[in-house]
Amino acid sequence: MKIGIVTDSSADIPAELAHKMGINVVPLYVRFGDDIFRERVTITDEQFYDKLINGPIHPVTIQPSPQDFVEVYKKLAAESDAIISIHISSKLSGTDNSALLAKSMLENACPITVIDSQFISVSLGLIVLMAAEAAQKGKDLDEILAMGNNAIPKTQLFGLLDTLKYLLMGGRIGKAKALVGSLLGVKPILALKGGEVVPSAQARNRAKGIDRLLDDLKKIPDVVDIAVAHSTTPDDAQKLASQISTIVKDVPVRIVRLGTTLGVHIGPGALFIACRQKL
Repeated sequence: MKIGIVTDSSADIPAELAHKMGINVVPLYVRFGDDIFRERVTITDEQFYDKLINGPIHPVTIQPSPQDFVEVYKKLAAESDAIISIHISSKLSGTDNSALLAKSMLENACPITVIDSQFISVSLGLIVLMAAEAAQKGKDLDEILAMGNNAIPKTQLFGLLDTLKYLLMGGRIGKAKALVGSLLGVKPILALKGGEVVPSAQARNRAKGIDRLLDDLKKIPDVVDIAVAHSTTPDDAQKLASQISTIVKDVPVRIVRLGTTLGVHIGPGALFIACRQKL
């Protein structure tokens, strides 16, 4: 039984890895004024962050259209027995809804299951990669769906921001708005809980913030997959990955760059850790 795996670009899965694992990625869009780009298709991460930091217009993200999903589903249905489509939290984007609409437009296609991961970026990526690996190993549809749904409460995402400026401008701050007015001169630490951004802690400076991320990681048992993501600081990400390796032994730490979907809201200097516990 061949299972097709679909996700969206907010998962921040590098193109080479997605290709290797047979993952079909539907890009989100980012708009700077009148200019609209497809994430990592018509704008690179480097170009995006340059425009974000130095440009006069703050961008907004746009979910893929149902037709974007229809095109991917149609192609994949021709070579698959079923499709599993795993996406960014529905509390952060309408991407999940676009996927569901596309599914309803393809009643005669192979079975399509759309999963709201309740996550974004590398945490979503961990769940998608687990499902893709299971599909490559020949697991059946029910097994992969069970693994995907069981992985959601076993996955965590938390990170350090350099500033709340971009989160406020982006508007999708959820319960993190409770931090506003109390963070002058300190670094906010956020987490994703129940599909939305929530305040976790605050640190006096960046170094103490990174220490707090590591302390939080130490409290999580049975980690079997882990990744570090950064917006503009690859050296910091590499250093953090090395520190993580002394805590979570025998588990490779992937380093990825945060794309436009999360980058719009967190800005430069952000560092995030995503991990998945044993099912």
